[in-house]
Amino acid sequence: MDRENAPFSDESDDSDEYNEEKLENMQKMLKERNKTIKNMSKYEKKLMKGLMRGFGNTMILWLISQKKQHGYEIMTKLHDSSPIDTKMPSASKIYPVLHDLEKHGLIKGSWGHQGKRKIKYYEMTEEGNETLSTFRKIAQLTKNNHSSIWLDFMKDMLMDEEDKRS
Repeated sequence: MDRENAPFSDESDDSDEYNEEKLENMQKMLKERNKTIKNMSKYEKKLMKGLMRGFGNTMILWLISQKKQHGYEIMTKLHDSSPIDTKMPSASKIYPVLHDLEKHGLIKGSWGHQGKRKIKYYEMTEEGNETLSTFRKIAQLTKNNHSSIWLDFMKDMLMDEEDKRS
């Protein structure tokens, strides 16, 4: 039996150790995140949800810009990356956003099949790509404005101390 077909063999190489270490670090990080969330007050959780909801539509547009995908796939990605919600974002929240983005011409949907199921896949339109380009341009202008409160906020909230110094 070759190594590829024997994932649980006693033999290991550097990449196996790296993957185990990476998995271990991810588990520690998730445990710490869950502990932090558990200790948050109801109001802190409400603030966090509001922040995430504010970026939700743009995040969905950005996800679709990465590759053509269906609604459930988007819900799964949002769920997997959510720092606070432990349940899947509901279809009643995701699909209205998708329909709104489609109505405004930023994405387009087309029906396809996944096995026997008929599924609607979403992809970017030229207008959607232009919208994201505009957002990037505004972000760059904000980044170049060293007195920008948005840049200070983003650095403080999203960057490690080491990254903030550069």
